[in-house]
Amino acid sequence: MCVGDSMTIGTAGAVTWRFRLWQHLRATYQGPYRLVGPRRALHDTLQDTPTSYDYGDPDFPEDARGHLAGWGEGWLHMAPLIGDAVREHGADTLLVSLGLIDLGFYTNAEQTAENVRRFVAAAREAEPHVRAVLMPVIRNVRAATDAAFAAQRERFNELLAKAVADLSTPASPLLLASEPPAWSIETATYDGTHPSALGEHLLAGAFAEAMQQGWGVGGRYAYPDTPTGTGPHGRGAPTPAGAA
Repeated sequence: MCVGDSMTIGTAGAVTWRFRLWQHLRATYQGPYRLVGPRRALHDTLQDTPTSYDYGDPDFPEDARGHLAGWGEGWLHMAPLIGDAVREHGADTLLVSLGLIDLGFYTNAEQTAENVRRFVAAAREAEPHVRAVLMPVIRNVRAATDAAFAAQRERFNELLAKAVADLSTPASPLLLASEPPAWSIETATYDGTHPSALGEHLLAGAFAEAMQQGWGVGGRYAYPDTPTGTGPHGRGAPTPAGAA
């Protein structure tokens, strides 16, 4: 189950990193798998509602589109939802990218880290053997221009690493993904935060590499030699960093 915010749900016309990961698993993983979750839609930015099914690649099958991601949602919002989502959809592996919204609007680094622990506890209550890969908060345009926010991002990422170390168990292992080293606001995003086509590959690759190295799931991620563009969803010219 992919769990996340606007970077994970994607907008109308997006391919999404979820699709890139599904493609990767289809090509490299021999065991059975499904991407599951209570939601399937993309976010329609014109209506400001999660009601679009206009995925950018028609090869993304309906039964692989399940997720638990939402525009403007963070650890604060997902901690109360994760237990029911895991229980109802039989998720045994969580791929989580959250925190930017929390730090930007709702909670400081310490409070956000407490919500991480609430999230993990609720997921384990629903499935004691659930495992998870947690992504640090990736640097965005605000972190590049707002020193206080940048400090909170760095502090939270330290606390996230500590939570992973503290909470991981043999029965319910946690992994900390690596922030993609090639991530650049100018090329991996189309607006300073949300992933471009290259960014989608980098996010999918970070999760794939964590699962491959930590659990032997799948093979090495095959990054494309020529990214399909840096604009929204890989089409057109890049939007300047910091654009709305």
